[in-house]
Amino acid sequence: MFLSTRKLTFLGLLLAVTVLLIVLSGILEFNTLFLLAVASFGVGIAVREAGVPMGVGYLIGSIALGFFLAPNKLYCITYGAMAIYLLVVECIYDKLLVVNSAAVRGKLLWVLKYLIFNLLFIPMLLLFPGLIYAGKIDTRLMLLMFAGGQVLLFLYDKGYRYFQGVIWERVRTKLKL
Repeated sequence: MFLSTRKLTFLGLLLAVTVLLIVLSGILEFNTLFLLAVASFGVGIAVREAGVPMGVGYLIGSIALGFFLAPNKLYCITYGAMAIYLLVVECIYDKLLVVNSAAVRGKLLWVLKYLIFNLLFIPMLLLFPGLIYAGKIDTRLMLLMFAGGQVLLFLYDKGYRYFQGVIWERVRTKLKL
């Protein structure tokens, strides 16, 4: 698939903004997750505008640049997980368009979203605390973090869908992509 110069330039600028947001998440500690979430939205934009192969390239480039430039390398792992989630969900969404019933498609999409999220989240939940804390973490705290992650996924996904459906569509028409 050939890209127009306009789209390629746009993806380069979007990559710069994404890396800037990753770096800012390490500097402005009070809204780290928000900045990382907004940075990961760039992967969804890249997939929708240029296709899955360019989206994968965009993801690899943003993680590599974020790793070299971000002051806190652990945030790059969090960004990577959020961005991989969006990349896989966008791919699944395209594949589910063959399902005729919108209700079945919506329920199946949510089941797959939670499955993908938990495949990424549970290993991070089990391994991440060992990088930060040397002691034993209580099982009840782990269950609370697991439940909190499920709620955060719902909010994150709703925010992403709103961003793509409302905000990005307005910007897209102004950019004439």
